[in-house]
Amino acid sequence: MCEYCGCQALAAVEELTREHDEAVALISRVRGAHARGDGAEMAVLANRIAQLLRPHTTVEEEGLFPALADEFPDHIADLATQHRHIESVLGEAAHGTPADPEWPARLMAALHLLREHILAEQDGVFPAALSRLEPAQWEAVERVRQRAGTGLSEQVR
Repeated sequence: MCEYCGCQALAAVEELTREHDEAVALISRVRGAHARGDGAEMAVLANRIAQLLRPHTTVEEEGLFPALADEFPDHIADLATQHRHIESVLGEAAHGTPADPEWPARLMAALHLLREHILAEQDGVFPAALSRLEPAQWEAVERVRQRAGTGLSEQVR
């Protein structure tokens, strides 16, 4: 992922970026399961992505996004709407492999959106935050992180 602006030097952004990296790796595994027609594995991986994104989304929506919403209201609202859509599709696998034969296609579309969403955050939101947030705002983001925790797997930490 990107490293050009220096925003990853901040612990909050570094952790969000590591979560993005793990999400991208999991998306790759879902693609492989989809290519094999392995709906059960797709559901397991969808649940793993959902677990990863739960605290990640909390940090963004309760810490980072509010600090940027006044300046970029439409963009931040769009990102939050994308969060809801991705969560909804991932959530369809919360109790196992969805019976709906259209779910794999919805999942693949949602994961494509997630990949684009990650790029938008890393190439836009994180650099914008670096240049605009004050130390007190970064401290607020860190407090949200402390409360939310992380969904990173042990091998990624």
